[in-house]
Amino acid sequence: MAKEIKTSIVIQASPQKIWTILTNTQAYPNWNPFIKSIEGNLAVGAKIKARIEPPQAKGMNFTPTILKFETNKEFAWLGHLWFKGLFDGKHKFELQDNGDGSTTFIQSEEFKGILVPLFNKMLDNNTVKGFELMNQKLKELAEK
Repeated sequence: MAKEIKTSIVIQASPQKIWTILTNTQAYPNWNPFIKSIEGNLAVGAKIKARIEPPQAKGMNFTPTILKFETNKEFAWLGHLWFKGLFDGKHKFELQDNGDGSTTFIQSEEFKGILVPLFNKMLDNNTVKGFELMNQKLKELAEK
């Protein structure tokens, strides 16, 4: 079973400015309403500790592995619930320079595993809302 969630927002700021905010994970507790914390080395192959708190849902801690870390362009990781194949999530942040001083920020996650159908309602509601809230706060911060 597979499912993808994808959100985007246009931010009136450069990819560099947004990247700086996005990769300053120590500041997440101060502004990020969805991803409450990320700890660890932001480098391809590194395992990080993350905590997400979707609106009106139980928060969870997990230890994903960074798959891609391309400065000013893309940051992606792969996490698992308990063990691989049960409920896997490939989370991605993408920055697309629009060439006019603005950037399109895309946040997506591809879920795979036998438990995905059990989480469909939560993913469609709480997780999407969490993405949208984070996108909006990132926009507000970058446009200051």
